[in-house]
Amino acid sequence: MPDEQSNRPHHASARSPFFMLKAFNFFLYGAIAVFASFFPLYLQDTGMSKLEIGTLMAIGPFVSLVANPFWGYLGDRTENTRRTLIFMLIGTLVLAQVVFQVHSYAMIYLAMIAFFFFQSPVFAQSNTLILGYIDGSSRKFGGFRLWGSLGWALTAAAAGFFMDRAGTSPGMPGLFTALLVLTLLCAILLPRLRRAADTTIIAPAGGFRRVLANPTFAAFLILGVLVSIPNAMNGTFMTLYMTDLGGSREMVGWAVFSASALEAIFFLIFDRFFRRKLGFMMICLTVVSVLFAIRWYMMSMVTNPTHIIYIQMLHSVTYAGYFYVGTQMTSMFVPSAYRGTGQALFTLSWSGISGIVAGLLGGWMFDNFGAPMMYQSGTVLSVIGAVGFAAMGYTLYRGGYYAPRAAAPGK
Repeated sequence: MPDEQSNRPHHASARSPFFMLKAFNFFLYGAIAVFASFFPLYLQDTGMSKLEIGTLMAIGPFVSLVANPFWGYLGDRTENTRRTLIFMLIGTLVLAQVVFQVHSYAMIYLAMIAFFFFQSPVFAQSNTLILGYIDGSSRKFGGFRLWGSLGWALTAAAAGFFMDRAGTSPGMPGLFTALLVLTLLCAILLPRLRRAADTTIIAPAGGFRRVLANPTFAAFLILGVLVSIPNAMNGTFMTLYMTDLGGSREMVGWAVFSASALEAIFFLIFDRFFRRKLGFMMICLTVVSVLFAIRWYMMSMVTNPTHIIYIQMLHSVTYAGYFYVGTQMTSMFVPSAYRGTGQALFTLSWSGISGIVAGLLGGWMFDNFGAPMMYQSGTVLSVIGAVGFAAMGYTLYRGGYYAPRAAAPGK
């Protein structure tokens, strides 16, 4: 059997792809941290209102409704996630330069549609890449994903310090571009990875619909949207909230740093104690939703931007917990032939649909009622999500339900 049909990557040393995979995650998440944290401030410097910024940022989740299934399907069909990611990164890099060169709202809007088509599915496909490289090895997902958390935290702190002195408008485009180039280089240097011959069977047309018809998985996605809406609001408007309260760009960087600084520890904890049992997953999701509610209530009460830095530390356990459980639950229910498509579907639930609602509703509430009211609405949604996960877990327990791994296509 030719090497490219092997599930193991082409490399001279067994350690080489794992080192480069860590570097890839570090720079990828660092680049997106700069974009997610400082691009709203960049837009505010151009004179846009909160609603205009929210509407513009909602383009990404809206486009992802098409982009995530497209790129996930393409990666599954070509059986080459690495090459798909390289193409996506090149498109992101090129279109980012267009976004930073246009100045009218209409032109930025059009440029952002094209930009997000390439950028929005990157996280889902990077997760697929990690799962592909560690498949059949003793390595665990969290051990690689934590490098993304480190890249996000450290880059955000450095970026805040840099942009407080250089300015957001000139500093943000250059830093984002440099990090994207480093990410692309790491992806190119990764050894080739393709799925093993026994997993390359193309699933029948109705197979994926049967996966979506799984009531437990569907309920998880629906409740996940409710919990993710306030998280997406915070991701878009937290930096603007801080500056409205008198915070500097450097303080924004430290707030983003505190949000991700402990993520790596929690990913390692989940690697150590996580159990692939549905009951355990339901308990985790309920606890995470409660912590989300506490976090948003605290955000609605702050009067000093410094307090946000400390509250953001809850992000490490809330986001890490939801992301880790969600990724594992998706891989549990989705056959390996649909791995890229399944992760794309999970991404759509926590950043696609919820991101659209967060950008439009959050921007409207921020503009008309202020950030505290926006965060109070997030508290309510998180409480509903916690109750929903608890009720679903109890129902499954009473029914004696357990979730076996999804069968391979055609079985």
